[in-house]
Amino acid sequence: MNVRKIIGWNLRKLRVERGLSQERLALAAEIDRSYVGRVERGSENVTTDTLEALAKALAVPAAALLTEPPKGAREPLPLSSGRKPKAG
Repeated sequence: MNVRKIIGWNLRKLRVERGLSQERLALAAEIDRSYVGRVERGSENVTTDTLEALAKALAVPAAALLTEPPKGAREPLPLSSGRKPKAG
């Protein structure tokens, strides 16, 4: 797996674990939502500044985005679409 794919895999995994949409993550990292999608697909060459901004928005060290997933790990599922119900 190349580095861009590894970053994308980890970014989606961490984002979905935290229940964040691409849009919310992009707002928190002060980048464009469509850019987040391209990073997750591994089609963008991310700068270290952007990597750091995404890591801060996810509250993880930047190195967490560079960790190679275990062999045979399934690609993280996307967050379910649609609005989330308001809390009680």
